[in-house]
Amino acid sequence: MMPDTILIALIPIIPFLCFLLLGLTGKKLGAFSGLLGTASMAVSAGFAALTAYQYFFHVGKIDGVFQKMVVFNYHWLQFTPEISINMGMLLDPISVMMLVVVTFVSLMVHIYSLGYMKGEERFSVFYSFLSLFTFSMLGLVLSANLFQTYIFWELVGVSSFLLIGFYYTKPSAVSASKKAFIVTRFADLGFLIGILILGFNAKTLDFGLLIERLIHVESPYLQTAIASSFMGVSALTWGLLLIFVGGAGKSAMFPLHVWLPDAMEGPTPVSALIHAATMVVAGVFLVARLFPIFILSCPVALDVVAYVGIFSSLFAAIIACTQTDIKRVLAYSTMSQIGYMMFALGVSGYEGEAGLGYMGSMFHLFTHAMFKALLFLGAGSVIHYIHSNEMKDMGGLRKAMPITHITFLIACLAIAGIPPFAGFFSKEEILAAAFHKNPVIFYVGLITAAMTAFYMFRLYFSIFWNKPTPSAGHDHHHHGEGPFTMMLPLFILALCSISVGFIPFGQFVTADGQFLANEFHPMFSIAPVSLALGGIFLAMLFYKNANELPAKLAVSMSVLYASAYRKFYIDEVYLFVTKRLIFNLLGRPAAWFDRTIVDGLMNLIGGLTSGFAEMIRGLQSGKVQSYAIWFFAGVLGFAVLFIYLW
Repeated sequence: MMPDTILIALIPIIPFLCFLLLGLTGKKLGAFSGLLGTASMAVSAGFAALTAYQYFFHVGKIDGVFQKMVVFNYHWLQFTPEISINMGMLLDPISVMMLVVVTFVSLMVHIYSLGYMKGEERFSVFYSFLSLFTFSMLGLVLSANLFQTYIFWELVGVSSFLLIGFYYTKPSAVSASKKAFIVTRFADLGFLIGILILGFNAKTLDFGLLIERLIHVESPYLQTAIASSFMGVSALTWGLLLIFVGGAGKSAMFPLHVWLPDAMEGPTPVSALIHAATMVVAGVFLVARLFPIFILSCPVALDVVAYVGIFSSLFAAIIACTQTDIKRVLAYSTMSQIGYMMFALGVSGYEGEAGLGYMGSMFHLFTHAMFKALLFLGAGSVIHYIHSNEMKDMGGLRKAMPITHITFLIACLAIAGIPPFAGFFSKEEILAAAFHKNPVIFYVGLITAAMTAFYMFRLYFSIFWNKPTPSAGHDHHHHGEGPFTMMLPLFILALCSISVGFIPFGQFVTADGQFLANEFHPMFSIAPVSLALGGIFLAMLFYKNANELPAKLAVSMSVLYASAYRKFYIDEVYLFVTKRLIFNLLGRPAAWFDRTIVDGLMNLIGGLTSGFAEMIRGLQSGKVQSYAIWFFAGVLGFAVLFIYLW
């Protein structure tokens, strides 16, 4: 028995049709375009929830194992007798989970934007772009083969470019959109090369066949992929590493993370969608999709995933402790949490405690979507109220913004891993997997968890405490906490941030499709929870009330603090490499070659042509007498030639 194909197809098709409709007629619809976009997203989210119910409780499990189901498969392009590209829809536990996450968070963003973006000149365009973004991500998670994934992968990049640069009159927004687009394009080149390597060796791009051919030791395809090598590294390893480069670019892993903080130039609802459910989780999803090949055939590549993930997580947490723009703090927190998901996959396996890693990674992706969307939408509510992103302009807002205050606090507790909030349960699975597989990663993960609690409550106390509550008498720059359309998503996401951790996630999403019990050991939880509480207490000591402790700490750690505040000068390094090395070593010689050789050759051809034309231009004098003379001269010449030859 198969799920309803038409129902599943409508999940991405509805946002796409909405994108076309709003893009073509949005100006005529005006404010109604937001209602139309939100209604279409609600229908898509309802269909996604119904699909998840059908798959997980009725048709997806056979003999106790959740199956991969290709519910639609259209033959599109044929390259060789063996390799073709089909357009299909693949259902398995992670794709069904992602359908729910993407549509639900997108719906919350659509509702929230009705209030947040009200009055914007390009209101309908914004909703059109939101629909395109959602369609692109839904197409990506449903893709049945690598090339189809790549098509939607690039559409996600285009959508992010449009939304990050939505305020196109701001130079900073235009620069940020270009930066995100260019950085991820370099990463996507690696992804494309990786696709070609795996496709060439496996003679297929279909996920099912690709995995089947590259995980069995006796498979000739796997043996060929291992035997073929470059620089002493097998083609299989190169292919997987290059695909991970693409994932690292989208998920902002070090050193391809530089686009992420600048992407905050887009509207805040866009930031929520990018960070919670679409662009930055795409890399994690990609590694999870190819996980059987990583774990069974190329554990070396999986080790790279683990170490890049844990380093990115710690690196971002350190930077987040120093940032003063609240959206940039949240951006680096996303990078850190995505790092958690990556290293969880890296320390995972199929059986025993290591199997928790895969499940924990997907569980954390699920819970993180809820509280990260809540954090960004809460930050948007604060920005909407204060008209500033900077912490120095905030403080004492807990009484003026009670709903935002409570919901933001819930999200902070969730991301800090405090029980019984959602983040606690998913982080426990990840740390448990790391503890059994790699103690070094486990202890670095513990330190990162403590830092997460510190910088998130630094943010919380700086916004809602620290200063006296502003009174209406002297506060001239705000106009209420926000309309109902902004408060409703905060309330719903807060409930999710409290409750979704209790879902028995291991009954639905595991590496091999079989049941895996969620692990919870109170004794094991003592260390991470105690460290998180310590981070919260330290943040309260430093930031609950205005004092000199933060300034003194910054002075005492001047070099480290300044380096972290400047994001360890990674942007400057890229700028130096781009302008000095690439431009001088490659750009200038290339420019000389272009001007001297290429242009010189073209100028020579043009000069010769012009000179020859100058020589023969007299033949086209316009005088009939001249034409007659040349005509008879030609006839006479041919006559002499024929007589001579005769």
